[in-house]
Amino acid sequence: MSKQFPEITDRFSAFIAAQSMYFVATAASDGRVNLSPKGLDSLRVLGPNRVAWLNLTGSGNETSAHLLDNPRMTLMFCSFDREPLILRLYGTAREVQPEDPDWDELYREFPPHISARQIYDMTVDLVQTSCGFGVPLMSVESERVLLDTWAEKKGPEGVAEYWQQKNLSSIDGMPTKLALD
Repeated sequence: MSKQFPEITDRFSAFIAAQSMYFVATAASDGRVNLSPKGLDSLRVLGPNRVAWLNLTGSGNETSAHLLDNPRMTLMFCSFDREPLILRLYGTAREVQPEDPDWDELYREFPPHISARQIYDMTVDLVQTSCGFGVPLMSVESERVLLDTWAEKKGPEGVAEYWQQKNLSSIDGMPTKLALD
């Protein structure tokens, strides 16, 4: 039932673009595996073996801590409507922060967000599909605006202060890249 491919085809790229939500999984050598849902138009396919996703401020920063230890990343896209399909991208990723030289080039790919914290630039070495026959049919009502509202109330300085209070280490106590700056 599953099939493997060496790259993201045009068909897969269109499928990815049509999804309102995707999932990111990372793990350090020790500690917990992290699996996070993402949305808000935050992912771009940049080539047959490259994707980038804009990470917005959240209560944790697990991906950052995990990638400092182990750059592996898996992204999963799952159709909840239309064609039943699960698509996984396997590869390695690097974190790009606003002060990094390639931030502006990558950030231009996304709508602006006051809560933009980092971009993950992923090199994809394997694409895998599976049937998705057991995934329920659901529809998206709308995107949430709560994150933007929260960040606008805090302002850029308040968001940066939140990062210093909440995003410097993983739940397992590993430092994030924000802690190393």
